[in-house]
Amino acid sequence: MEITKKTTMGEMLEYDRGIAVVLMMAGMHCIGCPSSIGESLEEACMVHGLDADEILANIKKYLETK
Repeated sequence: MEITKKTTMGEMLEYDRGIAVVLMMAGMHCIGCPSSIGESLEEACMVHGLDADEILANIKKYLETK
């Protein structure tokens, strides 16, 4: 699976639950919130005032180390 800024939070977490740690370390503590599941990474970053490109790069780094 290729994760992009358009990938939903639910799709990412279904693919690899470890991504939740990356997101929480970035300040997204709403991972378990039912409404966040349908948001894209880009939308969630916008809500939290985070840089989607930076978060995506961190997720990809995490996945490369597995």
